[in-house]
Amino acid sequence: MMRIEVWSDYVCPFCYIGKRELEQAIRETGLAGKVSVEFKAYELDPTTSIEDDSPVKESLMKKKGMSESQVEGMFESVADRAKSVGLNYDFSKMKNANTKKAHRLAKFAESQGKGSDIDEALLSAHFTDNLALNDDEVLLSIAESVGLSQEEAQAVLSSDQYADEVAQDIEEARAIGVQGVPFFVLERKYAISGAQPQALFQETLQKVADEMGIKPGLQLVGDSNEGLCEDGSCAF
Repeated sequence: MMRIEVWSDYVCPFCYIGKRELEQAIRETGLAGKVSVEFKAYELDPTTSIEDDSPVKESLMKKKGMSESQVEGMFESVADRAKSVGLNYDFSKMKNANTKKAHRLAKFAESQGKGSDIDEALLSAHFTDNLALNDDEVLLSIAESVGLSQEEAQAVLSSDQYADEVAQDIEEARAIGVQGVPFFVLERKYAISGAQPQALFQETLQKVADEMGIKPGLQLVGDSNEGLCEDGSCAF
């Protein structure tokens, strides 16, 4: 099993795009089921107030000193890239957020075998549904949607549970030289920084697979239901 570690933040637009590029590359190389992907915490701006759910556009204009037209131009470019991997970003409704609680909740989900589910749910909530990841009710709803106990999730959000695990991920990122996200580490040997084109992910995945002696699985071609009999019956 190939191990891939991914440092990311739930308010990073390129993290969701990079996640999709990696997923498609895994499918295209026939390595589905032969790769273990672990998402690790990273906070792009830990100084963001936990009360701040202001529009992302206003926040960027203030923090970066950019004009409205500059920010909108940047958003358009990122939205086009997102669309190329099947994601629909609407920056006009997107809200700012401190992601510390979201990362702690994700660590709890990981302990319950729901890590990959909640990573997708949190990214989708922010970028597709434009929900505020600062809001406990939003986080509880996300927890419920992936099958987590509401009581246990509430206990996590109301305390500092899993804060050490989040801090450990961030410290580990610093130790290996991560300066931005997404950051992909394959078998602690190769690293990919940023949401690179799918071809680079495929090339690197294949290189690691060859080195490890991992053979791709069968790739089904054609219509899987055409002319097929199964479970005691045939499809006509």
